[in-house]
Amino acid sequence: MTAATYAERRIRLQTYFDATAVKAWAQLTSDAPVSKIRETVRQGRDRMRATILSWLPADMAGRTLLDAGCGTGALAVEAAQRGAKVTAIDVAGNLVALAQDRAPAEVKAAIDFQVGDMLSPVLGSFAHVVAMDSLIHYAQHQIVSVLAELAQRTSGSIIFTFAPQTPMLSAMHGVGLLFPRADRAPAIEPVGQVRLGKAIAADPALQDWRIGRTQRISSGFYTSQALELVRR
Repeated sequence: MTAATYAERRIRLQTYFDATAVKAWAQLTSDAPVSKIRETVRQGRDRMRATILSWLPADMAGRTLLDAGCGTGALAVEAAQRGAKVTAIDVAGNLVALAQDRAPAEVKAAIDFQVGDMLSPVLGSFAHVVAMDSLIHYAQHQIVSVLAELAQRTSGSIIFTFAPQTPMLSAMHGVGLLFPRADRAPAIEPVGQVRLGKAIAADPALQDWRIGRTQRISSGFYTSQALELVRR
């Protein structure tokens, strides 16, 4: 992996979510009223989370899950409610603190909230890994490198999302355009699905994995595509 580039982008994301956008994302991921544009994003993210959860076992008792880029913790909570032991990690400490505050008391013991790097080997191994909208800011080769590293510590499935290369996203080149100029997110990196699939298939570290289900969610200004990797 081009570690410096990955690290630089991770630091930018940390700065953005911790220093600039935590209030906006706290509102976006709540039931509070938002603008029509942000409502489309909220609905899209809700549909994406539901899709990803539908690809995980309904009964996750005894299973471990890494929520890689947990944000405000909604997916981690739902996985824990299914019985999973969840490690929920994000680069932004303010978002993790919000996730901890929002987590229902009955699942707090099942979720280990952490601030840091999703690729840290000290996190251990998992049955399932989910990276919802946490890789959309990385270039294709970085996404594949992240998957290769996560695959070394995953026994069942890896579900992640990427920003599909559509005319609209290529023109915008940034989910940050959804927010005022002062708190725009770091640019997303549109990725072609076919090229990404070929890159995954060609990576030596992913030879024991196959591409499973895929689903694109489009809701107004939100467009993201989920992709499932399953161990052969």
